[in-house]
Amino acid sequence: MSDLKYLFAYSIPLATLLSVFSSGILTFSAPIYAFIVIPLLELLLNDFDTSYSNAKKEKRVNNIFFDLLLYLNIPFVFGILCYGFYILNSGVLLNYETIGIILSLGILLATNAINVAHELGHRTSQSERTLSKLLLLPCLYMHFYLEHNFGHHKNVATPEDPATSKLNQSVYHFWVTSVFNQYLNAWRIQRRLLKKGNKGFLSFKNDMMWYTLFQTAYLIMWIIIFGTTGLFFAIIVGTLSFVFLETINYIEHYGLVRKKLPSGRYERVQTHHSWNSNHIIGRIVLYELTRHSDHHFKAFKKYQILENKKESPQLPFGYPTSILLSLVPPLWFLIMNSRIPKDKPIQSF
Repeated sequence: MSDLKYLFAYSIPLATLLSVFSSGILTFSAPIYAFIVIPLLELLLNDFDTSYSNAKKEKRVNNIFFDLLLYLNIPFVFGILCYGFYILNSGVLLNYETIGIILSLGILLATNAINVAHELGHRTSQSERTLSKLLLLPCLYMHFYLEHNFGHHKNVATPEDPATSKLNQSVYHFWVTSVFNQYLNAWRIQRRLLKKGNKGFLSFKNDMMWYTLFQTAYLIMWIIIFGTTGLFFAIIVGTLSFVFLETINYIEHYGLVRKKLPSGRYERVQTHHSWNSNHIIGRIVLYELTRHSDHHFKAFKKYQILENKKESPQLPFGYPTSILLSLVPPLWFLIMNSRIPKDKPIQSF
């Protein structure tokens, strides 16, 4: 019965549904829930750890229930998104109500599209990887699949990783450098993969080309349905979703660096190269993404067996509160800089 807690991950879609079906202040239901209600709940509820035996881990890994929870996000995300765009283009909303629904849809895509795509993108099944890319489509971030799996996990906590934020780098500067450099890096990775397979740029194996075509077709679809306003809303909601993602990237690796060995290579990724958060609500709403240290230590582990690594640097707050703090750089630096392990190398901005 305790595993039913992961049904709470659908609370963001429910809050977004309330946003798109409502008027007035309730159109802000998802941001209010994500950045006010959840932080308050995390202050009130105690965190807890659960250790799993090898037998228990194997049982949980093979339990289809945990996979179904991920798959069901696809109809929820696309259903709510389509209805949300219909409401946005109806012309009946006040300006502030439009902003509320846009923010709600952006949060929905960040949590239940990109985050679920991240989990499925680490799977070995081709069908699950395809579902990962499908969820990245409305976020206009399909290149994330390539860069994250073949770039970020290899280069995390090094100067070569655009998704690792540096000490004293503001989140606003990080948004620009991470977004643009990850996209460029995805093309570099694609070129390397094509060369390795003796394929040319126009090969069917050029995934980046397909991502560009699919995302262009997606935007054209909204132009056909709703005109230029449909295009505007699709772009702004997608952009909001990956800005939320990059803010999470920012807090997950801020100021942490891997040592460079005499050989010129970097030390193996360890549990102290990512910030960990064991705050209960953020954990289950984000399918254990907040146990990020264990995820980077063993990227193939499914979310239901990720563990809290106590030797990892710990965020003082859950993800929603940390996101809000990062938006005020002096306050973020004041709280976080002193928590960076003193015996580790520092990559300063």
